[in-house]
Amino acid sequence: MRKYIYISIGGALGAVFRLAIENVHIWNYNESIPLNTLIINIAGSFILALFLTAAYEVMEVDADLRIGLSTGFLGAFTTFSTLCKETVSLMAGGKFFLAISYMTVSAILGLAAVYFGIVMAREAIIKLVKPTLEDVIDEGGAK
Repeated sequence: MRKYIYISIGGALGAVFRLAIENVHIWNYNESIPLNTLIINIAGSFILALFLTAAYEVMEVDADLRIGLSTGFLGAFTTFSTLCKETVSLMAGGKFFLAISYMTVSAILGLAAVYFGIVMAREAIIKLVKPTLEDVIDEGGAK
């Protein structure tokens, strides 16, 4: 039951954050492609990969908190259905090239964001958490 509370709280917060970012008007942008949704989904992909990599490979993160942040917060913050709806809206408006470009850019940048999130988490783990070989040798008194 506790995990459902975490998911609910995370989902509510993720939805509020999404709405806040979705309503930001980007100055001097003509809105051909839904840039806010693109930014939200790419940021969410990066954060999810960063958090889960750190949570599974280094930190002892409570399972309920982990699912609340990943499924709840980031699940509500990012959304595939909005991406699809906006793509169909572009197609309905006769903007087929923009629709295909939007889907392609979203997929490529989303995958790249996940990759960089994993790499960044692992690099941070190596630098911040795991001792270097020299530190281990120094503690042993031999060099």
